[in-house]
Amino acid sequence: MSLSPEMIQLAQDSKAWPFQEARALQKRLEKSGNDKGYVLFETGYGPSGLPHIGTFGEVVRTTMVRQAFQRLSDTPTKLIAFSDDMDGLRKVPTNLPNQDMLAEYIGMPLTKVPDPFGTHESFAHHNNARLCAFLDGFGFDYEFKSATKAYVSGEMDKTLLKMLTVYDRIMKVILPTLGPERQATYSPFLPICPRRGTVLQVPIVDRDLGSGTVTYRDEETGRLVEVPVTGGHCKMQWKADWAMRWVGLGVDYEMAGKDLIESVKLSSAITRILGAVPPEGFSYELFLDENGEKISKSRGNGLTMEDWLKYGTPESLSLYMFQSPRKAKKLFFDVIPKTVDDYITHLAKYSDQDEQQKLANPVWHVHNGNPPEQKLPVTFALLLNLVSATNAHDKKTLWGYISNYAEGSSPEKLPLLDRLVGYALVYYDNFVKPHKNYRLPTEKEGRALENLARELEKLEDHLPASDYQNVVFAVGNAQGYENLRDWFGTLYEILLGQKQGPRMGSFIALYGRQKTIDFIRKSLTGQ
Repeated sequence: MSLSPEMIQLAQDSKAWPFQEARALQKRLEKSGNDKGYVLFETGYGPSGLPHIGTFGEVVRTTMVRQAFQRLSDTPTKLIAFSDDMDGLRKVPTNLPNQDMLAEYIGMPLTKVPDPFGTHESFAHHNNARLCAFLDGFGFDYEFKSATKAYVSGEMDKTLLKMLTVYDRIMKVILPTLGPERQATYSPFLPICPRRGTVLQVPIVDRDLGSGTVTYRDEETGRLVEVPVTGGHCKMQWKADWAMRWVGLGVDYEMAGKDLIESVKLSSAITRILGAVPPEGFSYELFLDENGEKISKSRGNGLTMEDWLKYGTPESLSLYMFQSPRKAKKLFFDVIPKTVDDYITHLAKYSDQDEQQKLANPVWHVHNGNPPEQKLPVTFALLLNLVSATNAHDKKTLWGYISNYAEGSSPEKLPLLDRLVGYALVYYDNFVKPHKNYRLPTEKEGRALENLARELEKLEDHLPASDYQNVVFAVGNAQGYENLRDWFGTLYEILLGQKQGPRMGSFIALYGRQKTIDFIRKSLTGQ
């Protein structure tokens, strides 16, 4: 990409967090140099559990920083999605089938654990395929890399041998962070047992720098066993493994969750011992489930990527990842409609903004600077309430209302809205309809509703939504509602069977004035 001075200056001035990260990376490279010919971004994945939405979040956020960097520099970039699939299976995730079978493979590298779903060569291969399929579906530009292949192929041998020479210095960094019992057994090198194939966490009793081997005592046989540290005969312990990856691959940027801050510090210290500069990156906050608990791959709580995409657009999911990455956010089904509407709002503003404002608009980062030009006549929340009022079960019914409300609109002209109509039908059936709780109006509420129906009868069809909204306000004031939020709450509970709802003027304009009048009068009798 040929970058104009104007484009570079706009990127330098942007306050959007991906540009802030990109500028920090640029300063790191200017200081430390870069002889690879490209800038390497990395994301890590631990395939001990099924890929979850936090995994996707790390990839999409890293991609956003990469996109921002590409507006600052002509240097080519790469993104590696690295799977730590040589890690030993420590416990059986509770959300998997064939639990008893998996329990027999505790301690084995994940690429040696059978696939409990029976579709791939191993458990790791299954999870890696799931991850890649999802990333491919989003169109990410990345290279997948397997830890097992990196170790066994010899790609990491040079760095492993170097780590063997600075073994004592690595131990001095790690041991003070461990308890006495763990200190007694800790080694940065984890031998792969020649007899059983398990990943061993055993003390190293001898090292031979000349032959590049370590020796440990087999706990079952009592014999000393010597294994090479190269060629996949050893795996590095977590924090040392991370540093090995940074040095061996030449990683320039990698972000991580807030729970890994201490790991980042220790891995950075080991990286410096190896004579390299740690990558740039920042710590993002973790996602929480609706109970405020950390989302876990093994527990399977919280939303999955598939869950979100069943009820909301891929673009809305990317937007959710863009928003406030350093702020802990609850991630459950109720956030989907709001995020979808946030995306619609940002998209509508984009075409009217100047270039600097566009760089700060989230949709620039969601679409790599090329968002589609679509302004939608209705919100996702309004669609949900339209489904509620009409009891619609198909797109055709909803489009009848939409095309009547916004003349000339159609699924062909507004493909994004057509997708939202489909999402609204599914979301309503699964999350709104089961929790509806209609109630009859009180005597005062009944008078207010009848007055609203009469006032609407005085108006014409196809008026602006604001005209209908003004009537709703006026009726509420006339009925003595001191807080108009109580009046709107009354409308939502009686008409829609829910605590919250749409802007009533917009709903009336979309649903139709006469249909709304009929709707109100039916509600007065409990229909």
